[in-house]
Amino acid sequence: QSLDGHSIYTGCCTLRIDFSKLTNLTVKYNNDKSRDFTRIDLPFGDGQRTVETSLSTPFATQNTIFPSYTGPSGFAPALGFPQGAGPSVPPAPGALGPLMVTTSAAPGHVTIPGIPGNSVLLVSNLNPEAITPYGLFILFGVYGDVHRVKIMFKKRGIALVQMADAAQAQLAINYLNGQRLYGRVMHATLSKYQTIQLPREGQEDKGLTKDFSNSPLHRFKNPCSKNFQNIFPPSATLHLSNIPPSVTVDDLKNLFTSKGSTVKGFKFFQKDCKMALIQLGSVEEAVHALIELHNHDFGENQHLRVSFSKSSI
Repeated sequence: QSLDGHSIYTGCCTLRIDFSKLTNLTVKYNNDKSRDFTRIDLPFGDGQRTVETSLSTPFATQNTIFPSYTGPSGFAPALGFPQGAGPSVPPAPGALGPLMVTTSAAPGHVTIPGIPGNSVLLVSNLNPEAITPYGLFILFGVYGDVHRVKIMFKKRGIALVQMADAAQAQLAINYLNGQRLYGRVMHATLSKYQTIQLPREGQEDKGLTKDFSNSPLHRFKNPCSKNFQNIFPPSATLHLSNIPPSVTVDDLKNLFTSKGSTVKGFKFFQKDCKMALIQLGSVEEAVHALIELHNHDFGENQHLRVSFSKSSI
């Protein structure tokens, strides 16, 4: 109540704080408008998360003073708290100061700001009959290096995904929140947890928690990798690479068809026959195919690479 009568900004947004007539507060959804910090199993609700509110979540939920941060290698550090940046507003007591967010409209270029804070995602409304830690690792790995995945033991439709850093976590939210996966609309938001704990020795887990920290399938280990310039939203057209010379068009069409995909179009790159585009029946089909066939082994240590494409056939 000590904040009663104080203004958030000078001369406006004056707080009025008093005791409520309610004796209990019931929260039905964990989203931008409401949250129960003691229950991570609550549904997201019908609202769609926005980039702006997603960016603010770590600061609203963590009583933490963050050090200065320049962003991970390969990601443009577009978020900062420099002196004089943003609107000229006197900070409220305990505030972090003006917040400036700049993003680029150019597709495929990572300019989502690196936030000093949480890199653990809460992913909900998953299909418990189809989802696996490996599947989440492959899908979220399109937008950053996934270190750990945990599917809840008693709530198989909810999972935690730990990315390499906060910038990659935010990128995954921006591209995957609201995406259909195995017949359900997936929700991705920042978790209140800072890390995923691995199960203790002898603790029952049924393989629902996996550590991928040292996986060779990380796309962004090399700061000079071209993968940083080729990050796109989920699309019905997939980019295939590392295709052996012996593999034909029919071989690839049959491979995708065997995983339940409907192949609408296919073409090899004229200048590089190790790469191709394949267009499937829907974005959801393409998401499933990417999970199933990224790193597919053609034999002789040759593995298919699959990613979303900005192009169409």
